[in-house]
Amino acid sequence: MKLALALEYDGREYCGWQKQPGCNTIQSQLETALSRIANSPIRVVVAGRTDTGVHAFCQVVHFETYVVRPLTAWVRGVNTFLPDDISVLWATEVDHDFHARFCAIERTYQYYLLSRSARPGISHGRIGWTHYLLDLERMRVATEYLVGEHDFSAFRSSECQASSPIRKLIKLDIQQIGNFFVFEFCANAFLQHMIRNILGSLIYIGRGKYAPDWINTLLEQRDRTFAAPTFAPDGLYLSAVRYDTKWNLPAVAANAAQLNSMLKILTGF
Repeated sequence: MKLALALEYDGREYCGWQKQPGCNTIQSQLETALSRIANSPIRVVVAGRTDTGVHAFCQVVHFETYVVRPLTAWVRGVNTFLPDDISVLWATEVDHDFHARFCAIERTYQYYLLSRSARPGISHGRIGWTHYLLDLERMRVATEYLVGEHDFSAFRSSECQASSPIRKLIKLDIQQIGNFFVFEFCANAFLQHMIRNILGSLIYIGRGKYAPDWINTLLEQRDRTFAAPTFAPDGLYLSAVRYDTKWNLPAVAANAAQLNSMLKILTGF
């Protein structure tokens, strides 16, 4: 039997998604909790690995097991064995051909960024921060160079294990509410640190260090050393993973109401 789960988590206390020796990770916590419900070892496959400190509104995994349990056991039961900052949202049985990673069509991330002289206090670790004042329109012009299919080598971590640097960025939208910015990235897939590296370069442009067409220069150079440093993970959230409707999965996107509620919590608006 193959099952799919969706979960949300606060990534502040974890060394990212992927299990690593001697590290506290989301994967290790989830597999431990699932294994306790199954009374046997469970290994999961994830839609997309998140980095240290990165959060998720809706992450998707699948796993296989011969153990029969009611779906409620894979949700409420598993949640009883998870830390408070990780929660399974739903569980469903899926076709044997379903694969959380390879069947995903699109992945969407939001980055919440505070732009003011004083660092955040109550929302520390849950939003990004820059003390520079940012120009929204300059950054929006720069995004036009990024949307589409490109070689994103300039925004790829040196440790990235992807076989190709080619990715299709479907959407890059920026909204501003006072001194708060919300960046939305949607792509078929992302390279390691790709969003945070793009974000760092957009902030350079927003603060006036470079013109918007600098982004196009970076894409053409395909050299990571010329782009801005990797930005902090604090404000980055995996918010949606889209699949073909044939898989009959429950909703796998954080809805607008949930995102707006989170925005109010983070900003105080």
